[in-house]
Amino acid sequence: MKKIYILLLAICFSIQANAQKLDDFGRIVINPFVPETIEIPEGAKKLLTTKLDQLTTQSGLGGSEVNPRFVITPQINIGTKDIIAGPPQMIAQNIELTLIIGDAISNIKYASTSINLKGVGTNETKAFIQAFKTINPRNKDLADLIENGKNKIIEYYNTQCDFILKDAQTLVNQSKHDEAIYKLSLVPDVCQECYYKCLDTLSSIYQQKIDADCQQKMTQAKAAWAGKLNSAGAEEAADIIATINPQANCQDEIKALTTQINNKLSADAKARWDFKMKQYDDKIAQVKEETRIAEEKSIRDDDFRENQAQRDDEFRNKQADRNFELDKMKVSAYREVAVEYARNQPKTITYNKSLF
Repeated sequence: MKKIYILLLAICFSIQANAQKLDDFGRIVINPFVPETIEIPEGAKKLLTTKLDQLTTQSGLGGSEVNPRFVITPQINIGTKDIIAGPPQMIAQNIELTLIIGDAISNIKYASTSINLKGVGTNETKAFIQAFKTINPRNKDLADLIENGKNKIIEYYNTQCDFILKDAQTLVNQSKHDEAIYKLSLVPDVCQECYYKCLDTLSSIYQQKIDADCQQKMTQAKAAWAGKLNSAGAEEAADIIATINPQANCQDEIKALTTQINNKLSADAKARWDFKMKQYDDKIAQVKEETRIAEEKSIRDDDFRENQAQRDDEFRNKQADRNFELDKMKVSAYREVAVEYARNQPKTITYNKSLF
């Protein structure tokens, strides 16, 4: 019983973590980055990283492995270092801490601010730790830094949107659909115009991805069947077909192959085959039903929005023509691809040593 409980708990944490990663897309993220080369003791370095993480998390911009591009990083200047006679002998350090927010890929600084810290301890490490403990994430200068950095990131997406879309298309031309989906999924929804441009482009790229995937799997399914022409070959083909996205534009090809297999199988061999194909048909029916429900809900929501839009021209012009429920369904599918792509990338991120 205890083992079952632990397993269920692990599953719950896994689901929660995956949901968080899905949510990490479509929002602005600032990652704490304390360079290895910074000359402070390791214990103090860990505390400083924690403080930076608190600062970004409190602002709703907490770092995430799915988007390491934008960072907050420190520069440290030791003003004075005094020895205080004991016992015990103490070290007092006055530190100027400069925090910088910027684009770690393009090596561009967006915003910075400096605060003065003082730490006292029986050794240098403890003096640094005491100084960093005084960092208050609610400090006005730090709050302004985060806000200015966030605005610059929004400006980046708004001004670079065409380049982001062009880069994604280049990846598609190289058959790198997952990477293209990942990059477009990083655009935060607060950058509305760019976000919706990317959403529309994502729809096309995602369809190309699942269509290409379908063609590849249909080749495998046909080969599995042709290699055996019996119930074993039929089951192998069915297992491959079951992994094809129900929205892929190859349903006619699937139907032709399944008809061919049906005509060849004997009556007693068809039972397991029919069961597997019924499962795939159910997947298609489920997608259609979810789409129908989303369309109906959008119609109801749009009626409500139209009434409010009479008093809100901006809302009507920018939002009323979008099918919000279908958008949500699509975004979830795109982000699942993006999460899987991010999961398969190297876990260690190497930033430019001359950052900012």
